[in-house]
Amino acid sequence: FSLQKEHDVAIKFFQRALQLDPNFTYAYTLSGHEYVSNEDFEKAVACYRHAIRTDSRHYNAWYGLGTIYYRQEKYELAEYHFRRALAINSRSSVLYCYLGMVLHESRKYEVALKMLQYATELEPANPQAKFQRANVLRTMECYEAALEELMSVRDSAPREASVHFLMGKICKQLGRRDEAMIHFTTALDLDPKDSNMIKLSIDKLDSSDIDEED
Repeated sequence: FSLQKEHDVAIKFFQRALQLDPNFTYAYTLSGHEYVSNEDFEKAVACYRHAIRTDSRHYNAWYGLGTIYYRQEKYELAEYHFRRALAINSRSSVLYCYLGMVLHESRKYEVALKMLQYATELEPANPQAKFQRANVLRTMECYEAALEELMSVRDSAPREASVHFLMGKICKQLGRRDEAMIHFTTALDLDPKDSNMIKLSIDKLDSSDIDEED
């Protein structure tokens, strides 16, 4: 049911499982994931905390809380919960990636790059960590290094519009307008749903406003 986007139905099944076994830790966590999908963060937090009370080493629940606090821009709380999850499961590329994203938002750039590098080393085929490294490098104004990361991501995920869009923005910041236009139009072709933001960037291509909103 969860895979079919029937989140409310899935929650009812997990609740029945918990009636049969109130200590079924993973059912609390899965319920939390479903509430997150419904953007009911208050109930999701309650489920994740209940899972942790049942089993303090259930890293999925620590991860779930971290993702909620990240979305709510409570970065210190998010960092704490991701680090707790990593203390239990230190081989998770996803956890290192999320921690790197939180550290980026907290302006701890060097540490963020280190965490994202760990994520890449644990799972070299995962393009998300490299994409997030490119975001950090762009913030640090290391544009050529950011482009190098993105070219690697593009090779593994050539139809990902967000990669081309970010490459376009970086090329603009480097003054390479023709390359930027190619990347923006490619992004537009790949993701017409996001056309307003991409078209705005194309319209601003000849302006000196290189630090437009992401």
